[in-house]
Amino acid sequence: MRNIFPTSPLFKNPMASAPSPQLFLAPFLIGVLLNAILYGVMLVQMLVYALRYRSDRAWFRYLALYLFIAETANLVCDVGLIYQPLILEYGNPEALAKSPLFLRADAIITVVISTPVQLFVAWRVKVLMGSHILSSVIAFLSIVSLVGGFAVSILTATHPDFSLSRIHSFQPAVAVWLISTAACDVVLTAALVYTLYTRKRRAFTGSVVDSYLNKIIRLSVHTGCITAVVALLDLLTFLLIPNTTLNFIWDLSLSKLYTNSLLSTLNARPSKEELTHGGPNVLFSEQARSPTSRSMIRVHEDPERNSNNLDTPVAGSSTSSLQVHVVREFESWMDLK
Repeated sequence: MRNIFPTSPLFKNPMASAPSPQLFLAPFLIGVLLNAILYGVMLVQMLVYALRYRSDRAWFRYLALYLFIAETANLVCDVGLIYQPLILEYGNPEALAKSPLFLRADAIITVVISTPVQLFVAWRVKVLMGSHILSSVIAFLSIVSLVGGFAVSILTATHPDFSLSRIHSFQPAVAVWLISTAACDVVLTAALVYTLYTRKRRAFTGSVVDSYLNKIIRLSVHTGCITAVVALLDLLTFLLIPNTTLNFIWDLSLSKLYTNSLLSTLNARPSKEELTHGGPNVLFSEQARSPTSRSMIRVHEDPERNSNNLDTPVAGSSTSSLQVHVVREFESWMDLK
């Protein structure tokens, strides 16, 4: 890389405003590679979702399709982002002085992916908790991040040069975008985990559904923390290490983290076939069909539907009625009907 731009004034003046070739191109390349890897992970999760959850609500499936199209566009833009300075403008000193053309679309595409995911989780929180205030707070933070992302893209288009004045003019918009999205992730993760845990304790005891719910809770924590941490790393590297593109190591893969977090949570649910008659499990295996085993399986009545809040024994009931009861309970609990 040292001989690509031998006549550039960047090599004569170490205080030049534009970054060096290494600090300019390497973070972009690493970010694009991470983006492509996560895109492959997303494709696998999309395939799993399409095959297992064909009976999901129509708008669930449309949301997944929308995310697939948006993520594909995001990957194309990111490849173009690195293709321009490395191939099209190879040897041109101006390639280091201005941002790549496709960089203008990065923030917009990221927020039009992250915002629907966050609003989806806000809707889940409202359904599960019945709290309009908390879901409104999450939605507000998500919309603020959307506005911040659009502002960053507009500033990128109007100030394409890499200079200290550009960095300073970007700071408020970038801070609004990434701080609000990180705060949104923290709030929605805490709310969702609290809701899932409390409803699990009062709705199910000793059932196979517990394992699925525990998995969903763990995924909610992990994915919510990852997106929040990456957003903060993006912000900190932008503010603390200016005049470089190091923040794009995190920035270019941010949207894929949101999509993969949503898909991993959706795919953690058992399908209706698995709850009723799919595969071996402790609830509907041969052992579970015996009266002794059935007597050990209990389902708590939801205190919202039964003020007595008593355990309902299912001993003596048929396997099919037990299956129907658990499926309906889980569908009601996850609002999958």
